[in-house]
Amino acid sequence: MSGTPQRDRAAATASVCMATYNGEKYLTAQIDSILEQLHADDELIIVDDASTDGTPELLAALDDPRVVIYRNPENLGYVRTFERAMSLAGRDVLLLSDQDDVWITGRRDMLVAATGDAQIVASDLLLLGSEQPLRSPLTGRPWLLPVGGGRHLRNQLLMLIGNAPYFGCAMALRRDALSLVLPFPEYLHESHDLWIATVGNTVGTLRHVSRPTILRRIHDSNTSPSRPRGVLKALNSRLLLLRLWAEAARRRTKASRPH
Repeated sequence: MSGTPQRDRAAATASVCMATYNGEKYLTAQIDSILEQLHADDELIIVDDASTDGTPELLAALDDPRVVIYRNPENLGYVRTFERAMSLAGRDVLLLSDQDDVWITGRRDMLVAATGDAQIVASDLLLLGSEQPLRSPLTGRPWLLPVGGGRHLRNQLLMLIGNAPYFGCAMALRRDALSLVLPFPEYLHESHDLWIATVGNTVGTLRHVSRPTILRRIHDSNTSPSRPRGVLKALNSRLLLLRLWAEAARRRTKASRPH
């Protein structure tokens, strides 16, 4: 699958997939940082998860033909909202985006180029304000992805011990990876980014971009925790990862069978 001929990366188009929910406080800065990087044939797919603040009005006021807005009739949660946004994307490369960060200049082109030899790519990120990396919850050291990312079993084991900084807001994937990634497993209610990374590691088509492409905003409403979880939550997370690993292997085997 990773050997599938691809379009020239310079000509590849991008779909940015964003899930929003009560995000009016930071949304404008994020959208501005995205639109200034998108090409004319790119698109920004925004699925709003039944926001109750001013987010729908803010989105309705956007005047850019590259922006396409959908609204969930009821709140589905961020995982299912991202899944819907990805299923609606129509371009060559999908870039995931949260509603409250800021893109670093060059992110769009950098991640699209990186998909030239990888179905799924993940980059480093920095904290907005300090422009320093997150600290590992296990070691306290700067939390950065291993260079290259080609040692996929090691990557997955780092995920299992909770020391692999895969964040959806710093990931992109080629369209030909969607048949493996979608639909999300029905029991997946958190950590869609770890599912995507697990697919990439299991299939052997994930690469790391050892440069930051996003400034992550930390605040009280982040869906990804910035502090270590309790023991029970950490254990449940590890069990979920093992289940996702088995599902990714099943899909890999299914995809490799002759049709």
